[in-house]
Amino acid sequence: MVRVQKLLADAGVASRRAGERLIAEGRVAVNGEGVRELGTKVEPGKDCVEVDGRPVKARRKIYLAVNKPKGVVCTRNDPAARATVGDLLPRELQHLYSVGRLDRDSEGLLFLTNDGEFSLRLTHPRYGVTKKYHVVVEGRIDPALLRQMIQGVRHQGELLKSHKARLLSASNSKSVLELELREGKYREIRRMCEALGLEVRSLQRIQIGNIKLGELKPGKWRALTEAEIISLLGRV
Repeated sequence: MVRVQKLLADAGVASRRAGERLIAEGRVAVNGEGVRELGTKVEPGKDCVEVDGRPVKARRKIYLAVNKPKGVVCTRNDPAARATVGDLLPRELQHLYSVGRLDRDSEGLLFLTNDGEFSLRLTHPRYGVTKKYHVVVEGRIDPALLRQMIQGVRHQGELLKSHKARLLSASNSKSVLELELREGKYREIRRMCEALGLEVRSLQRIQIGNIKLGELKPGKWRALTEAEIISLLGRV
């Protein structure tokens, strides 16, 4: 059972707040009876909900995994006419929006959806969904820097930290790190590295929750399986 305004939002009829106004104005009916109570709940697929006498049709929820290439931005419409993640999809899927972001110079796993609950579940810090990254930095780094990343560093007054950090390989020219984040603040890894004096060569997200990038090629996408969606939403 869900509240009527949530069903309207999920169907793309109106935002939750706008849906509440439709209910208050008496424009919504459930099974032929007008409703004005904002707490009214319905069972999707069973109860008939109408707005201004027109049936509300459930919108199919879509969940995609994309391997975002470097140079592509996550916005749906870019004023600078740069390549966007929507350009990687067929026209009928270009209305989807990204779950969180990867900056233009970063690459790797990104989810696209039309499900607001799914997006909130994966991006809000209170859910603590982990994201794993491979980061290549200039030079051989001191392992003490990894401890600093876990303890946290300050950048422009904000505390940035990695939940886990380990060194995968190192040479005199470069070091490869694996970092795991739970909050995903704006450009957190790049800012953390900047605060520690590290120059980032490349940054790739390889995992969200228990979903790995795997063999998905750059610029390609696939639909998430039902089992993957359930696992990401934390349902059993």
